[in-house]
Amino acid sequence: LPHHKPRPPGGLRRHHVDGIVEEEIEFVAQPSKFGSLWPLPQKVQISQVSFKLTGFSFNIVDAKQSSAGPSCALLQDAYRRYYEYMFGNAKRSGKNKSRRAGPTDLTELQVWITSADSDCDAYPSVKSDESYELTVDQPFAVLKAPKVWGALHGDLFDFGKDTLLLYLLIPVFPPWFTQETMAMNKINVFHWHIVDEPSFPYMSKTFPQLSQQGAFHPYTHVYTPADVKMVIEFARLRGIRVVAEFDTPGHTQSWGKGQKDLLTPCYSGSKLSGSFGPVNPILNTTYTFMTQFFKEVSTVFPDGYVHLGGDEVDFNCWKSNPNITKFMDQQGFGRDYSKLESFYIQRLLDIVATTNKGYMVWQEVFDNGVKLKPDTVVHVWIGGRYNDEMSKVTAAGYPTLLSAPWYLDYISYAQDWQNYYKVEPLSFNGTDAQKKLVIGGEACLWGEYVDSTNVTPRLWPRASAVAERLWSSKDVRDVNDAYNRLSGHRCRMVERGIPAEPLFTSYCPREYRGV
Repeated sequence: LPHHKPRPPGGLRRHHVDGIVEEEIEFVAQPSKFGSLWPLPQKVQISQVSFKLTGFSFNIVDAKQSSAGPSCALLQDAYRRYYEYMFGNAKRSGKNKSRRAGPTDLTELQVWITSADSDCDAYPSVKSDESYELTVDQPFAVLKAPKVWGALHGDLFDFGKDTLLLYLLIPVFPPWFTQETMAMNKINVFHWHIVDEPSFPYMSKTFPQLSQQGAFHPYTHVYTPADVKMVIEFARLRGIRVVAEFDTPGHTQSWGKGQKDLLTPCYSGSKLSGSFGPVNPILNTTYTFMTQFFKEVSTVFPDGYVHLGGDEVDFNCWKSNPNITKFMDQQGFGRDYSKLESFYIQRLLDIVATTNKGYMVWQEVFDNGVKLKPDTVVHVWIGGRYNDEMSKVTAAGYPTLLSAPWYLDYISYAQDWQNYYKVEPLSFNGTDAQKKLVIGGEACLWGEYVDSTNVTPRLWPRASAVAERLWSSKDVRDVNDAYNRLSGHRCRMVERGIPAEPLFTSYCPREYRGV
């Protein structure tokens, strides 16, 4: 229990951080007129009439005029899942005893897919129509959407239309449970940073030695082809894209363990030091390997985009290597190592372009002047003056993704969800045309201090704050109302077995695991 005495709602709370007294506004705990609806859709009309849902009388069905019928496994799976969400507890406790529907009972949700092609057997893409409209009236509710993706985002409590893509970045640990919670928060892209410096868990069919030598453990700590397939299908059934990231030329120490001569040998003076730096950009074998590797990646991951990284390249090893120096002289690069990095990235982009995939890159690739395809997505991640970067990238005409203000691995005292919530992603200087190039935002959680033991409470409900900022209208900014709705939404996650951390001192009617 908290060691302090309860205070009246709406007051100030003072706490000490490094000797500095900080003040935090405490919110007034009162029900929102929107209940615990999260994230708030673009338009909401609340009726004063309440309807009751009971497991014995309620069904989710295909509307007669819908283009997706009983053969659409994606929707049938969603109907079962949401029925379990709504009535699972009642069923388990034996409360669903047979009786007739009462006068206030809502007996049916009819799902109406209006387009001739429902997209039922497709994968969600950057161009997918995810809009939906929900009307609730007796004796049934209607959820209307052009495609199945919109229907997957519809709740029984709201109607709305998506505005921006929402991305969630997760590094290398099991993503299944995370995707279930993403769907609850209407986050629709899973950016899977599947390999990094310390470990290469992706099991490649073409180069099996990469995970055999580079993973934490070759059997227990890898993603098999079956695992990857399962993650992609699990996501598809929830309307979530999976964008894989294979980051080079930096962050690649684990690659070098299984692929000889891929990394640059570092020198100490005139002798080899025994350590290795980024990918070696001067060998033809590097590009032969990348061609084969990304050909495989393009077939394994169905999304239209692959993330190629390109961030935080340490030039010290390249500087130490006499062969690199000689190559730079031959190319006329002088001692500008960003030109060498650009040389490598340019070759890599040409390779990936032959696989008919679009690509995403971290902002350093743009900053260093690499020639990019017009549809390249530039990912702005560096904090501080990120609005200036957004202005530059969009002025150059590139689709842009913002994650700089939403790094959830930074843990701070008090309610840091408010900081994520108050961000305005389009606050940079630019024309309307520039602002239309911002395709979405991303909540990032990096894994230096995170694994499956603590990933969920670190993510939720803090990532939920990012979801509403990107899903809802620009003028949805009442932090007090958000606090009350998010508290309720957090309890809904807890009730479904998700250990989402509290926003502040509080309790849920049904606590985690029923305690």
